[in-house]
Amino acid sequence: METNRVKQIHDFGQSIWLDFIDRQIIKSGNLKKLIEEDGLTGVTSNPAIFEKAITGSSDYDNDIRELSEHGKNNEDIFFGLAIADIQNATDLFKGVFNQAPKGSDGYVSLEVSPFLALKTQETIDQAAKLWKQVNRENVMIKIPGTKPGLEAIRTSIAAGININVTLLFGLPRYREVTEAYISGLEERVSKGQPIDHIASVASFFLSRIDVLVDPMLDEKGLGDIKGEVAIASAKKAYEIYKSVFSGPRWEKLAAKGAKVQRVLWASTSSKNPAFKDTKYVEALIGPETVDTVPLETIEAFRDHGIVANTLEKGLDKASETLSRLKAAGIDIDAITQQLEDEGIEKFNKPFEKLLQAIEDQKAKV
Repeated sequence: METNRVKQIHDFGQSIWLDFIDRQIIKSGNLKKLIEEDGLTGVTSNPAIFEKAITGSSDYDNDIRELSEHGKNNEDIFFGLAIADIQNATDLFKGVFNQAPKGSDGYVSLEVSPFLALKTQETIDQAAKLWKQVNRENVMIKIPGTKPGLEAIRTSIAAGININVTLLFGLPRYREVTEAYISGLEERVSKGQPIDHIASVASFFLSRIDVLVDPMLDEKGLGDIKGEVAIASAKKAYEIYKSVFSGPRWEKLAAKGAKVQRVLWASTSSKNPAFKDTKYVEALIGPETVDTVPLETIEAFRDHGIVANTLEKGLDKASETLSRLKAAGIDIDAITQQLEDEGIEKFNKPFEKLLQAIEDQKAKV
């Protein structure tokens, strides 16, 4: 019998997480099946995913009714619904989480309100609140890697909370995120607190970069590198990762049981129909990384994906791609900042729609 292609990715040290959650996939046993058959080791969620889940089915109606009867506002009702799903999912991944070395995988992510993306203290407060409410050691709280988010990340790590840093596009910001993580760990050590139970990932959004950059490449006569800029950036991010999580400063923390902050590839479905549907997954397989993948991309990879250790191949080409971009006058740092700004808005809109849907459902019940 042929080995499952998705499962084979784990042979190269990469974890595959599902970028999707709803009640049906948990209740039907399909999530458990993905864990068993595809070797799935985690789940990520975001406001857009929950908006589709809650507005697209009646599975949440009774809970909306019950929570509204307790006088909860719409945002509290949403988090009540989401936390129940996250708790059920984390319980399914408990076996993965407990595998030696304990805590190396098996995480489920829940994001703070997208309305807080530029509010440091409110993000710190909500991350601590959600961490306490979910009350599972294998949950990660998602905090956007915005400028105001950096201190929230550092403070949350120092408080002993697992953090998934989301909405990363640019390499300069990624360096700042690694500093926030390491500084948070160092603060705990300075207070004599343990750090061996803390886990974190830094989530890079890939295909959105190419969606924005590729039309510019045509204008500059660089059509031959269409679909390659995001992959090149990811490969350079991995170089930064290897540099940061080595050397004396890191080794002091590692000696106390610190886990590296793995890079996570997000937005890995191909938005351009001209590209292979497994393009981004295939290009970035490598050790100590995570790829969070939509269900349809997992199914596509299971059917026809090519498994190989690709992440550190073609590093010269990646450098050349980014150099050609710069030479053509395309400012990748400005582009990634634009994507961050747009990304906040892209999560705000479905969250607003979600809160309105809860309001409408309250009126019905």
